[in-house]
Amino acid sequence: MNKNPEQFARDEIDRKLKLSGWVIQNKKNMNLYAGQGVIIREYHTDVGPADYIMFVDQEPVGVIEAKRVEDGQRLRVAEEQSKEYANSKLKYLQFKPLRFVYESTGVLTHFTDYDDPKPRAREVFTFHRPETLSEILRKTQPLRGRLQSIPKLNPDKLRDCQINAITKLEASFKVNKPRALIQMATGSGKTFTAITSIYRLLKYADAKRVLFLVDTKNLGEQAEQEFHSYQPNDDNRKFTELYNVQRLKSNYISTDSQVCISTIQRFYSILKGEELDESAEETNPGENNSMWNKREPLPVVYNELVPIEFFDFIIIDECHRSIYNLWRQVLDYFDGFLIGLTATPDKRTFGFFNQNMVSEYPHELAVADGVNVGHTIFLIETEITKQGAKMKCGEFIDKREKLTRRKRLEQLDEDVAYTALKLDNEVVNPSQIRMIIRTFKDNLPIIFPGRTEVPKTLIFAKTDSHADDIIQIVREEFDEGNSFCKKVTYKADEDPKSVLNQFRNDYNPRIAVTVDMIATGTDVKPLECLIFMRDVKSKNYFEQMKGRGTRTIQLDDLRKVTPSARYTKDHFVIIDAIGVTKSLKTDSRPLDRQPSVSLKDLLRAVTVGAKDEDLFTTLASRLARLEKQLSDQEKEKFNELARGKTINKVVKELLEAYNPDVLEDSARRIYGTEADDIPTISQIQEVQNALIRKAASTFSGELNEYIENVRKIHEQYIDLVNLDTVTALGWDADSKEKVNAIIEDFNIYMEQHKDEITALQIFYNQPHRRKELTFKMLKDLLEKLRLDKPGLAPISIWQAYEQLDQVGQSTPKNELIALVALIRRVVGIDQKLTSFDKTVDKNFQDWVFKKQAGSLKYNSEQMEWLRMMKDHIVTSFHIEKEDIDYSPFDAQGGQGKMWQLFGEQMDIIIEELNEGLVA
Repeated sequence: MNKNPEQFARDEIDRKLKLSGWVIQNKKNMNLYAGQGVIIREYHTDVGPADYIMFVDQEPVGVIEAKRVEDGQRLRVAEEQSKEYANSKLKYLQFKPLRFVYESTGVLTHFTDYDDPKPRAREVFTFHRPETLSEILRKTQPLRGRLQSIPKLNPDKLRDCQINAITKLEASFKVNKPRALIQMATGSGKTFTAITSIYRLLKYADAKRVLFLVDTKNLGEQAEQEFHSYQPNDDNRKFTELYNVQRLKSNYISTDSQVCISTIQRFYSILKGEELDESAEETNPGENNSMWNKREPLPVVYNELVPIEFFDFIIIDECHRSIYNLWRQVLDYFDGFLIGLTATPDKRTFGFFNQNMVSEYPHELAVADGVNVGHTIFLIETEITKQGAKMKCGEFIDKREKLTRRKRLEQLDEDVAYTALKLDNEVVNPSQIRMIIRTFKDNLPIIFPGRTEVPKTLIFAKTDSHADDIIQIVREEFDEGNSFCKKVTYKADEDPKSVLNQFRNDYNPRIAVTVDMIATGTDVKPLECLIFMRDVKSKNYFEQMKGRGTRTIQLDDLRKVTPSARYTKDHFVIIDAIGVTKSLKTDSRPLDRQPSVSLKDLLRAVTVGAKDEDLFTTLASRLARLEKQLSDQEKEKFNELARGKTINKVVKELLEAYNPDVLEDSARRIYGTEADDIPTISQIQEVQNALIRKAASTFSGELNEYIENVRKIHEQYIDLVNLDTVTALGWDADSKEKVNAIIEDFNIYMEQHKDEITALQIFYNQPHRRKELTFKMLKDLLEKLRLDKPGLAPISIWQAYEQLDQVGQSTPKNELIALVALIRRVVGIDQKLTSFDKTVDKNFQDWVFKKQAGSLKYNSEQMEWLRMMKDHIVTSFHIEKEDIDYSPFDAQGGQGKMWQLFGEQMDIIIEELNEGLVA
């Protein structure tokens, strides 16, 4: 008998609760003394029966709101419903608000502690144990409350970079940032900094336990030594005299250890309930698991000896390595703050830690000078919003089911390129969303001067799922709770009218996120800001959406919901984060298609008769994965379109077409071959052709379309690899003015220093000496520019010139190459900005053509040497005869080989290339 979705979710919730130590009872069989933690189903409240009421030590402490698995993307809107139960009066009991609130589908669970300073729901792996909640209740404040009162850091015996890192980290804790990244150079004391922070968390925040994760046994031993030798600057005792430190050498964890040091490999095995061979801890996981390894990460499971709340904080040493790929499940398991330590973060590191690099001040954003007359459009353009990105084959990428929000880790077996049109549908890039929201927040003093609160703001999202992602990031970036930002869509379980009334009449929510529901015809007078994170092709529809901000309101009425408003609402602002105001000027924008071996292409190839073995096995693998994600109803639809075949049957047929054992057995059966005889090649070929036809005949246009669409419905990539950057920012009409200003500053700097810096002397005053330009000269110029004018970084100037010149070419390979191109543009050698490598390529072609115009003809080996010299000049700007004895020339025979090829022309060629290619 098939269970309905509600019962399936409740059964899974029950299973997880029992694993977490809870006794579950129906209200008729209630016995609150059956265990420390007892949960009563359907307990009566004055607003109706609650799904689950949680009792600890016979006292009601929490509520669980159960939702169907398919409602995972709508858990956010269930928060008000669960809070209503938490604040209701329980039958037979005196009124007391319930502190702990969960919303769960059995697959996805959110948790809020309403005693936190700013209660904010967070995703948890499963439910907390009753003894944990009992312990929390005994404390006067929750952890996030205790973090607010950590005293100021004593700077004695600490370096400035350590003081900055600890201070910023604690500031991050106070605003409830779940992840933080500390970047400190090698040798600057990352571990010492971490131990200082741990000491303060244990002493002043009463943290229960801290996990210090490393990726090799050696690093664990070093960390253990540093803990033993560490002495705080406010106590004469060693750290290990004050707190217990345990380095895990087996699966046993002492419950009285305040600090546990472990490799991530060992903790993965602990959560799997498996023993670990110590040799697995000798090298870091990045070395053990190649990018091309097809191993599927095995899921961790709940371990009652190490519950999700076992650690309050997790420090991840050398976090730039791949510990959060295959092993990342360890980090996702625990309900604790994550702190990364590294000297060399990469893009994935920034992405994983939500770009919250606490040891550095955030970079300065461009600031708009004023509002253009007649225009109130503020542009936020980012690289990925405009161009999309590519996730490379071999990367470990999260894939998320849209309905349940369930995630799984997958290693890409092909490059996945996505355009802007695919964002937030097939691919979600949290960095792209985060950069838009963070830029909006940071520029609020410019957009709405004098305001102390965020103006009433409406964000237009692409889909319900997109809206949910936006809500989560808005709450984090603004450091606010659930009530600050809410979703208003037709699909919301919570009455959207109620939320809309709150948005219209109450202080909170300050920000509402919608798809279509309040895009037209809805009157929200205090609304002062519209953020477009979706494009709109219809001019009429866009005008209606803009109309949401056009309503007038008296100053006194506006101040009821926005107290710091100083003037009557006389305008509203559109934040264009998707190019919506630009797209209206054209009929359409071409879809940027890039070739990749997609599922669509695999299906089409099989359908038109391709018979490659790799094609069949790859398609079988993709379909086998898809089978695990479909509902029973969707599988039935597949069977219907596949003419009665299940997905597993189709997978089996694809694999059997190239299985040698199946081919031999089938040939014996068909041709009556004896068991000991081997069928002939022609017999096997005929059998294989039949099996190929049988497997391929399943696929039709209708089935292919269904497979492609159902896959899109179910999953989307979560791209944490490609981080976004702001490429244009400011009021619509003054962007060109800003571009001209930064270019003018660069020109002035070059002119002011043209007589004192050798490289500039050559370009400005002695052009005949350009052949003498060296790598060191340009390096010296770049270093001086960085020291004098850090805001005039060559890449920034390059981007400004791109807007002015409409260059339309990729960013240069490095800053020196960009710098040379910029100087050539400033001096007037090039009328339009041209990358130096392109200039050298063009000059090289001209030089070779000129040399070979007569009787001289270079052979292929000579041309290969000339190209190597050209490539050297691109990166080093000059070539000397001595360079021929180094890479890459030495591998080809060095000066001796060049003399053999060119003879007495060798010196002349070097001289001509130096002069001709940089002309």
